[in-house]
Amino acid sequence: MSERSADQGFHPPQQARSRESLQKVLAAAEHVLASQGIEEFTVAAVAEQAGMSVGAIYGRFSGKDQLLHAVKDQLLGLLETSVSEALHSPAPGLKGIIGAFTQALARTFTRHNRIFPELLDGQRTEGRERGLQALAAIQQAFAEAVQPCLEEVQRPDRAMAIRMATRTIIGSCVHRAATCRFWPDDMTWSTWATETNEMALAYLTSPDDRDQL
Repeated sequence: MSERSADQGFHPPQQARSRESLQKVLAAAEHVLASQGIEEFTVAAVAEQAGMSVGAIYGRFSGKDQLLHAVKDQLLGLLETSVSEALHSPAPGLKGIIGAFTQALARTFTRHNRIFPELLDGQRTEGRERGLQALAAIQQAFAEAVQPCLEEVQRPDRAMAIRMATRTIIGSCVHRAATCRFWPDDMTWSTWATETNEMALAYLTSPDDRDQL
């Protein structure tokens, strides 16, 4: 878990048995969020799902908000790791890097497609800060991965174009996750990744011809 967890008053355990117990609690919390939604999310519901006492949950977390933060922190950590690993050895060229990036986002959101919308809906200020930290990390990872392929970028300001493309991809992903229950697009996450890849690639490899208008 990130340092932000400690900032929220939660300190990840050091002993293996305690770590296993923590993962059991977080898995139960994910299940409750996915099946009942954030409005029905309670420490008691998580304890029942985990097969633990309410007191055992409170022995680790101060309450519902801290538990929710821990769930979100873990999921965002998984997102950061997934993107980092995908960009470590992508297919060659700009298309391969963009594809690795969008598919990594898609895989993570597919695995937790019932959880992210709830967390995005219910996030508090501290949750937004952790989310922005994760978004900045994956944006930086993409910017570093694309450096060897900068010659393929045809925009006059390549650095700005990379930032624009990355933030557009991330923004599309987060918006889709937050609104998919109310505004479905009839696509799978894999299809979203493929189409988004093509749009980003078209933008980055198209010369800026505004001076000709």
